Amino acid sequence: MDYKLREDVPIFQQIAETIESGILEGSYSIGDRVPSTNEFAKFYQINPATAAKGINQLVEQEILFKKRGIGMFVGDQAREIILSKRKDRFYHDYIVPLKTEAEKLGISESELNTLLRKGDPK
Repeated sequence: MDYKLREDVPIFQQIAETIESGILEGSYSIGDRVPSTNEFAKFYQINPATAAKGINQLVEQEILFKKRGIGMFVGDQAREIILSKRKDRFYHDYIVPLKTEAEKLGISESELNTLLRKGDPK
């Protein structure tokens, strides 16, 4: 877990992103238990309801599932759901603005592809 919370993003969202990143990085695999609401609350010294909001967000997205009385666990399709969600966000946050700016500058698609490969180590 990250030791510091950022001020520019809601805490519950940071909790969800921490779990998502752990799944993508392999810290949590399918069926693994993730830290509980109370564990997050104690670690970050926050209200348990705030931590619960982040965890429940992942349950709603079917990234986590609840075993009553035991805890929250990584779902079978968690990695694929997160990858799809983050690729979509990457497209909207980076690719769309990139293409818009390229059009403003008169950069063709082939020129843009050349620029993208310019820093490619391959």
